Amino acid sequence: MGVNSNRVEDFSSHETALRINTEAVMPPMIHSVCPPPQQTTLQKLKLRLGEIFFPDDPLYRFKNQTLSKKLVLGLQLLFPIFQWGPEYSLKLFRSDIISGLTIASLAIPQGISYAKLANLPPIVGLYSSFVPPLIYSILGSSRHLGVGPVSIASLVMGSMLSEAVSPTEDQILYLKLAFTATFFAGVFQASLGLLRLGFVIDFLSKATLVGFMAGAAIIVSLQQLKGLLGIVHFTSKMQFVPVMSLFSTTEMSGPGKPLLLASSMKKPKLFWVSAAAPLTSVIISTLLVFCLKSKIHGVSIIGHLPKGLNPPSANMLYFNGSYLAVAIKTGIVTGILSLTEGIAVGRTFAALKNYQVDGNKEMMAIGLMNVAGSCSSCYVTTGSFSRSAVNYNAGAQTALSNIVMASAVLVTVLFLMPLFYYTPNVILAAIIITAVIGLIDYQAAYQLWKVDKLDFLACLCSFFGVLFISVPLGLAIAVGVSVLKILLHVTRPNTVVMGNIPGTQIYQSLSRYREALRVPSFLMLAIESPIYFANSTYLQERILRWVREEEERIKANNGSALKCIILDMTAVTAIDTSGIELLCELRKMMEKRSLQLVLTNPVGSVMEKLQQSKVLESFGLNGLYLTVEEAIADISALWKSQP
Repeated sequence: MGVNSNRVEDFSSHETALRINTEAVMPPMIHSVCPPPQQTTLQKLKLRLGEIFFPDDPLYRFKNQTLSKKLVLGLQLLFPIFQWGPEYSLKLFRSDIISGLTIASLAIPQGISYAKLANLPPIVGLYSSFVPPLIYSILGSSRHLGVGPVSIASLVMGSMLSEAVSPTEDQILYLKLAFTATFFAGVFQASLGLLRLGFVIDFLSKATLVGFMAGAAIIVSLQQLKGLLGIVHFTSKMQFVPVMSLFSTTEMSGPGKPLLLASSMKKPKLFWVSAAAPLTSVIISTLLVFCLKSKIHGVSIIGHLPKGLNPPSANMLYFNGSYLAVAIKTGIVTGILSLTEGIAVGRTFAALKNYQVDGNKEMMAIGLMNVAGSCSSCYVTTGSFSRSAVNYNAGAQTALSNIVMASAVLVTVLFLMPLFYYTPNVILAAIIITAVIGLIDYQAAYQLWKVDKLDFLACLCSFFGVLFISVPLGLAIAVGVSVLKILLHVTRPNTVVMGNIPGTQIYQSLSRYREALRVPSFLMLAIESPIYFANSTYLQERILRWVREEEERIKANNGSALKCIILDMTAVTAIDTSGIELLCELRKMMEKRSLQLVLTNPVGSVMEKLQQSKVLESFGLNGLYLTVEEAIADISALWKSQP
């Protein structure tokens, strides 16, 4: 931490400031430390709440605007589609229509399989790929998020609801509870966004996302081995070990065997497809299977699916009865998991394209689309990792790709279901694997290792947690490591001994700048964090240790006796009552040892609390200065004036 003492508005004193090792003609100019402007408690509370919940000041664009302009800006604020809609072009549409049709070709098999994981009718999975993407495209802020059912939420919903109600013996009640859980999940998610709690996603650091991407990419790829290798009996678990353990016991159909041989080569050749290639592959493979159906056997295909539009399900919501608590609990748990995954995926692809995802808007969008979905025969949906990866690699530019996907699903459900009967699962699995495997960022992980070992640890926790435990628990562990890192910084803040850089009025860390020199009889310490109850004891012990070590150094070198301790508080952004008590205790301890304690450059909020607590009165006239330089100059002059 570097401290530049040239923070004085009047710079005319720099050339004449009294130095302890020079002869000065004029006395130094001493500037008083000014408290912040007076504010009422209500004003402080309003300012603080604004900083917490509205750090981006979303209403700043409304200032000095006409009424019509404010209406337009309001629409853009509530509905992000109005931000990119007016600037939309044919070039963007070409990219979005290709990516939308591509992920639509994945929505059918994914919807079917994920609905089965949730113990729901397969058609419900297809319904969930129609209404929610339309809602999200209007309200969501991510350009690449592919919306639909996801495996994690499907597995959790299926396991939690099936513990209370049998999906086979009481299908109607189970379906009601699934829709009701989806409703409560949406209400919970939207409430978080409405209350401006989007800052919660800030705990998903870059390191966490790097590990999440890699782990999720491997898990999603392994889950596609069922279709890619033609495995007949496959696990529904989303961990590495259960999937890999199947290879010793699985039976594979025709196309799986040569694909397994190809995958066992030393240098497997992954085909990287262009934007239109996935859709082309689906069309060509479907035609081939249809034309050769009499000559080839054992190829896994999608098969028959019923036609029909989403029926309304608002009348099926279960708001009273003995199972309401189960529906609420399932909704909250699946809501948290799907929201975490959706925002993590959205932020992942936003980082790749260097744009920001508004956490509050994402919570509102995902929540409202689930509320709407619960009334239209859909279950919990969010941003799908595999769909988003395919969407990204297919060249999606805006959220219109979700509208294209939903439109394609609608047309397919109504008219084109028979055409997908012969689509081979092996092609869909290959497209997903090709899309997600490139998201394993080795270079980013290596950079984390070089720069910050704790960030690298969070990355590893996220990666191995997702790989061997589950996606939500893997993220939770990584977030826990990130929080631990924050706590370490708060509870064990950095303190440095400063020295003067010759020829300047700058004081920097002695360990960083070899040319920096100690000032005789002074010990300058800088605290690089807020002073709270969590670190006040540590700071007291550390400062006393610095003083002891300095006295031992002086004794060993026969130097000038230590007389004054200067605490530079430039980086102390906040202080509480425990921190104020620490300063009082330190002053008393230093006084008993015939040492003077001086504070320099407290920030506005710290200065205000020091004044209100009356603690500055005990420090006296020479206990508070604006800069380290002024403190040294003034105190040295006082020492010289004493007989």
